[in-house]
Amino acid sequence: MSKAALFIPLAAFILLAFVLGAGFFLEDPHRLPSVLVGKPLPQFKLADVKDLERWVTSEDLLGEVTLLNVWATWCPSCVAEHQQLLKIAREGTVRLVGVNYNDDVAKAQQWLLKLGDPYWVTLADTQGKLGIDLGVYGAPETFLMDASGVIHFRHVGAVTDEIWQNTLRPMVLEFKQNGSQGE
Repeated sequence: MSKAALFIPLAAFILLAFVLGAGFFLEDPHRLPSVLVGKPLPQFKLADVKDLERWVTSEDLLGEVTLLNVWATWCPSCVAEHQQLLKIAREGTVRLVGVNYNDDVAKAQQWLLKLGDPYWVTLADTQGKLGIDLGVYGAPETFLMDASGVIHFRHVGAVTDEIWQNTLRPMVLEFKQNGSQGE
């Protein structure tokens, strides 16, 4: 074995340490970028959780600035954010659309009856296909889209009052003021 070959493990360790160390200097290590930011909402046709005979398509969501909230009854963080979503719905600043992700529809219906329903419509994504198309890692995740259906922002995790007041609400108001088209 040559002396140069002895340095390969050391070089690999230094390279690995450099790559992993770079993570400490990221702007926000909790932020998960979305490839859909700046792109239209994926096409879909899903049943409405509240009326399984009613089909909703991506085109039905056009025309208003919308928060698309991915949630599930099996998601503890979704319980934590639910009161905030009810508060946002009562405020009336933005239309909320729910995506019930990889869940049992009967449980979702009971959840909405018991906890309240902040959604204009709730999509039954029982197979998780829309979630996959959106690049969802888990629930909850919330997407902000303009009136033309273009996604402008993705929030991973529960929507808190702080997230609503400091991030989402100002963006919603800006989109509405600028003709709902975003930037």
